[in-house]
Order: sequence, then structure tokens, then C-alpha cells
Amino acid sequence: MKALLLLLTLLLVGCEESDAPAPTAVPGPNDCTNAGTDAATARCLQPTMPEAYYVEQALKYFDTLDIEASPDSIPNYSERSARWEWEPWLLLTGYGKQNLIDISRSLRRVDPSTVPIRDCRFFPTQPFARCYISFTYEEGPCPIYEEFVFNDAGEMTFIEAWSDIDNLRPTSTEDRWGEAANFNRLSTRVPGLGKPDGLIDPASPEMTAAAAADPLIADFANRAQSFWATWFDALQNAPDDFFATGCGW
Repeated sequence: MKALLLLLTLLLVGCEESDAPAPTAVPGPNDCTNAGTDAATARCLQPTMPEAYYVEQALKYFDTLDIEASPDSIPNYSERSARWEWEPWLLLTGYGKQNLIDISRSLRRVDPSTVPIRDCRFFPTQPFARCYISFTYEEGPCPIYEEFVFNDAGEMTFIEAWSDIDNLRPTSTEDRWGEAANFNRLSTRVPGLGKPDGLIDPASPEMTAAAAADPLIADFANRAQSFWATWFDALQNAPDDFFATGCGW
């Protein structure tokens, strides 16, 4: 009898488990979320251009900051393209196509640099282009790791940069190109970058909802809504040596 009861118990437990709904996986920071909606994230998009195109666009971006490159070499920016540079840099340092172009032209005059070292590669998931580069300033080299997100038209919608020096470098020997599922980047969390046009709307209901759950998105949205004011404030309050810190001088 005991054996029969044990068998019956096992059968009943098995039935309960088979009838129970499968647990829902929680999306990771680099997963596609809200696909097909205005809140879609960048990972929802697939490449629409040849691999070389994305690398070329990344290289053109660095041309805009290289005084030895043609000033006419400019990437195909989205109208609301954004640039986020992690600390010690000043976070949102560009928002809007024309602002990005104007800022780079000013930097070529005020703080000239070259970009002699460039290793840019294509990846089949967003960000489609990722680069290790090094600027050369009068004070010395400045190594950077940078990523680029694109929309279906091949427009550059989001640029994200980190210092490539110890204690600031986001990558590791095991994950040199930010391919780990938990890699900490902003571009794959911003709602709207996964729409076909990839247009960011910092005041949209979708951004507001995401900001309520993610302080970093809240900070981004706040800065994007008042770009010049927040950028000048960040510059004014930055340590005098932030540039040297970011470059490792």
C-alpha cells in the first residue's frame, strides 16, 4: 500500500508540474524588449546594410574629430542622434544631428586631435559597430572604447563611449567586445531606439515609464530635454583634470 501511495503522490506532483505555466524569463539589459512598439529597444533591430557599411560609418565618425581627415567625412546621423560618454566624461555630450556636427567642428579648432589608431568591427546585434581607438592630443594619447547603434535606414542613432584605461574600461579580457548578456551599456535600454526609424523622444510616455524604473534612463531623458543647459552645467562642475583622468595622463 505504501508503495502505491508513493506512486500516486509522484503522479499527482507530476501532473501539477506539467499543468503549471512555464516561468517567464526576465529580459536582460541587452535583450530586445517591447518589439513592434514605440518603446522598442535597440536589440529589436536587425542589420539592413552590408557589414562594411557599419564599420565605414564608425570610421567617418572618428574622421569628424581627426584634423588630418577630410572635414566633409561625416557619418549618416539620425536627426535625434545622441552621444553618451561615461564618467569621467560629461555623459550626454551630443544630442541632435546638427549639434553633433557643430560640436565636432568646434573641437577640431579648439581642442585638435588625430585618431591614428582605429579598430572598428561589425557585430550582428546592436550596437552594430564597436571600436577601440586612440586619440592623439598635444598632451598625449587618449584610448577609448566606443559603440554605435543604427536604425533600419542605416542612420547612426546612438553613440556610447568609455575610457579604455584601468578602472574605467567597461570590457575585460574575457569579454573584449561587450558581447556578454549582462554588459552594462545604455544604448540597449533606451526606449525608441528599436523602432525602424530609431528616433528618440525624451518626453514620450514610453521614456517616462522607462525612466521610472531605471535612474540612468531618467538622467538621460532629463539631459536630452535640456541638452545645452545640462551639458554646460556638467562642464562647469567637472573637475579641472577630468580630461587627463579620462585619457590616463
